[in-house]
Amino acid sequence: MEVIEHLATGFVAAASLQNLLFCLIGVFLGTLIGVLPGIGPIPTLALLLPVTFGLDPLTGLIMLAGIYYGAQYGGSTTSILVNMPGEASSVVTCIEGHQMAKRGRAGAALATAACGSFFAGCVGTIFIAAFGPPLAAIAQQFTSPDYFSLMVLGLVMAVVLAHGSVLKAITMVLVGLLLGLVGTDLATGHTRYTFGIGGLWEGIDFLPLVLGLFGIVEIIRNLENPPPARDTISTRLRDLWPTKEEFRLAWPAALRGTGIGSILGILPGGGAVLASFASYTVEKKLTKRPHVFGNGAIEGVAGPESANNAAAQTSFIPLLTLGIPSNPVMAIMMGAMIIQGIQPGSAVMTARPELFWGMIASMWIGNLMLVILNLPLLGIWVRLLSVPYRFLYPAILLFCAVGVYSTSTEPFMMVLLIVFTVFGYILFKFGCEPAPLVLGFILGPLMEQNLRRSMQLSRGDPMIFFDRPISLTLLILAALVILLVISPQLRRKREEAFQEE
Repeated sequence: MEVIEHLATGFVAAASLQNLLFCLIGVFLGTLIGVLPGIGPIPTLALLLPVTFGLDPLTGLIMLAGIYYGAQYGGSTTSILVNMPGEASSVVTCIEGHQMAKRGRAGAALATAACGSFFAGCVGTIFIAAFGPPLAAIAQQFTSPDYFSLMVLGLVMAVVLAHGSVLKAITMVLVGLLLGLVGTDLATGHTRYTFGIGGLWEGIDFLPLVLGLFGIVEIIRNLENPPPARDTISTRLRDLWPTKEEFRLAWPAALRGTGIGSILGILPGGGAVLASFASYTVEKKLTKRPHVFGNGAIEGVAGPESANNAAAQTSFIPLLTLGIPSNPVMAIMMGAMIIQGIQPGSAVMTARPELFWGMIASMWIGNLMLVILNLPLLGIWVRLLSVPYRFLYPAILLFCAVGVYSTSTEPFMMVLLIVFTVFGYILFKFGCEPAPLVLGFILGPLMEQNLRRSMQLSRGDPMIFFDRPISLTLLILAALVILLVISPQLRRKREEAFQEE
């Protein structure tokens, strides 16, 4: 009953005219960037971060959240009709969805993806409402050693689940930690790693780092390797309904995908991409008709699309309850909350209940809006694919520059943007994924604060991390994960998964 009362509070907060408008704007932009290849939610969220400064905290977060889970919806449209994933988590949908479209079942594939996504989004929202309060209650028992150990586990999981080489992922985490330490040490007042540059005394700003590593580098990547022309398969609204047989095959896959996504979305570094691939693998293992997979199996659309949307919703749980971002998108959301003067974590639920429950309620509203937007506007989304990228990238580049400059008129911010663009391009050429770097950058200062606080409490005795049961459990889990990833069998499985991706 208490959860229902809290949800009622959330719906009252989320249903204001302003919040509904910005929720609609968020899911519309999310669908748009999901449809258009080469943009993605990370640079878009970073780009629109300055827009939220003048908004009410709940309104701004509702819009940013709508962009994230809206992108999961939009990516399925182009994956099915054009065989071009607009979003990384929709790569798997191309395999079966486009084959269905070639057989004249594009409408059924699109409806299955939309309905599965809506169902998974609703379940994910319920998942947050049900498990958020208990996790927040547990988080209130955490002390500095426990938070430090939790962040260690988060970074270890980010390494394991990052694409490519484990060694490169570890390097990226360490680089992120070092970048997070740049600036003035609040404990001693001394500057660190500033090399005498006054612009670094307050540390490296989050916005130029994220826009440089993700936004502008993504433009350069797309200009270097423009997407090939694809044949578009049209569909009509009256062809959108699956047959009884297709529905019979799709709904168990959607249920399994929702369960997989709801769990994997919570894991640090996991998120929607991992969930969609895991769901597709499970469906291939469980199917009684393996010959259909690769030729348009509707289970291969329903499962992954449900999984990536459920994961997009539940990835908010660690951020809202523990104050730990589970992926780069959540790191940006965390940055938005901090800019608004809100410290993510268990205190949000008690100190700002309308914010916590309003966010949850807005996700259900946003998922309903997405169903209404996606199916009737298919023709418009497909026509957008005909816009040449050479017309899109100057606008994206301009918004990146304006977004950075609007947060601070210091010319040094633009210098940082250029520096991180060059650095991000070098990382791309060497096959290093920047996502673990961003997580390290966000968690680095928090880890340092909790480490120092712990050592002060114990008077320099490191056994404090092993004396507390919560901290010890988290460190044991981190050690087990490291041992697992070192094992040759798991390393082979990991490499096979990324090769398949």
